[in-house]
Amino acid sequence: MLTGNMVIGQSGGPTAVINASLAGVVLEAKRHGFIRNMYCMRWGIQGFLDDELVDLGAESDDTWRLVRDTPSSALGSCRLKLTDEHLPRVLEVLRKHDIRYFFYIGGDDSQNTTHRVIEYCGSEGYELVGIGIPKTVDNDLYGTDHTPGYGSAARFVALSTQQGGVLARDMRKVDPVLVYQAVGRDAGWLAAAAALAKRYEDDPPHLIYVPERPFSKDRLLADAERCYARFGYVSIVVGEGIAYADGSPVSGTRTFDKFGNPEFGAMGGASAATVVKGMVCDHLDVRGEFQIVESLQMAGMDRVSMVDREEAFQAGVHAVRLAAEGESGLMVAFKRGPRSRYECVYTEVPLVRVNEGKQTLPDEFIDDEASFVTSEFLDYVRPLVGELPELGRLSYRKIIS
Repeated sequence: MLTGNMVIGQSGGPTAVINASLAGVVLEAKRHGFIRNMYCMRWGIQGFLDDELVDLGAESDDTWRLVRDTPSSALGSCRLKLTDEHLPRVLEVLRKHDIRYFFYIGGDDSQNTTHRVIEYCGSEGYELVGIGIPKTVDNDLYGTDHTPGYGSAARFVALSTQQGGVLARDMRKVDPVLVYQAVGRDAGWLAAAAALAKRYEDDPPHLIYVPERPFSKDRLLADAERCYARFGYVSIVVGEGIAYADGSPVSGTRTFDKFGNPEFGAMGGASAATVVKGMVCDHLDVRGEFQIVESLQMAGMDRVSMVDREEAFQAGVHAVRLAAEGESGLMVAFKRGPRSRYECVYTEVPLVRVNEGKQTLPDEFIDDEASFVTSEFLDYVRPLVGELPELGRLSYRKIIS
């Protein structure tokens, strides 16, 4: 078995449970003698290029148990796009520290980084085991049933919709329109999770619009009219990446990051929520509000899903066990067990497949007629999020004089 040091990094946006995966790797690695020293990249691959490594072995198990339950990225993150010009420097740092095990926690760009590092080292005759560990609140990572981070962010969205919806219901005489915007550039998994807040027909949300379907202003206004007439107010949830049939974003954004991804609401620009709210309020001639929560749903420790946290931890554990078996070039993945009761099975997928596309909401999860989601989606998401609190409802029986 290959003996040497290991390095681990975190990249991209944080989640409420990304540190659980980190703790899983470290605590499992301590059980294996083939890993001599445990290092981390401070600030992801960007810090690695700067040879900014930290000794993780100096931390106690008690510290790791606390880190496991701490949100955000304990190692520090980055959004550096690795280029061919960076690869010789990566190999130089690997050789310098005799690093033979490379673990990287992140989304599709991070998995691509791991794949490219492994391929380059192989071409240069340097033996390196590399395992990717998934992470994204968007749940759009290809090759896995769901991703660590999604369950907790989905819980955040569902609770926000539930509690913000109560406010909208009771303030309908003042602000009868409420639009909540969820993260989701290419996929509507988080916006769809808002449906968990709905127990009764008049409960928010009333309408959900996701990037998987072209946005239509005419459809929006017809939907809003219907809900306003029926319930006296309108609760709408939108994914940040909703776009018109021609592909132009509803938000009107024209700003892009280093990876070519649109930055919604950047530089003080508009957002899908503000645009939709303006359309509906103008049409109904009423006031309204919008709610946009971005990074908080990636680090909401008070709203974490216990299932999500445990699965994130086990993803880290499974990554080390794969390395112990001599496996490389893989990303840890989840699939559902065959039983009717929810069960997560830890498996793996080749890193080369992770960038084949985005995992978007399948057609059977979207109710086009109601501008909502289906019961099949609720069955999918409910075990990942957990039960929401039940709120009280008054009967409002009128006094007859």
